[in-house]
Amino acid sequence: MRVVGIDLGERRIGVAVSDASGTLARPLKTIERGASDADAIERLQAMIADLDEVGSVVVGLPTRLDGSSSPQTVRINAMVTLLSNRLKVPVVTQDERLSSREAEERLSVREKDWRKRKAKLDAAAAAVILQDYLDSEGQRAEGRGQKESEGNNE
Repeated sequence: MRVVGIDLGERRIGVAVSDASGTLARPLKTIERGASDADAIERLQAMIADLDEVGSVVVGLPTRLDGSSSPQTVRINAMVTLLSNRLKVPVVTQDERLSSREAEERLSVREKDWRKRKAKLDAAAAAVILQDYLDSEGQRAEGRGQKESEGNNE
């Protein structure tokens, strides 16, 4: 099953998608938010419905560097609730601290023109958020597998 990653920005929304195995994330597209949060949710719902085999959605949750909530955190949590109510798959959040900076660094290696980088930044940030989530889920699964195999060896 694929996992969709979302970076909800003020003006644009970055979207990424995993491969079918849920191992690798790649930027998919950037969409304009629209006039309201409801518009943004409708656009996301339509786009996710067009994708094959989506098993879950991961939304980047902005916090301050110390991990505390910000006004942006409250707004994103409200949008996550709206999205959860509209989709038939689980919607979870993932810490997005410094994801845009990491995406910018990765893009600057391949793309020297800042205008082209800026156009790709939101989707690249969504891919960073999604990859962090996929990696953390993979580590959890490995930990569960080790505990199960240790239990079988007793």
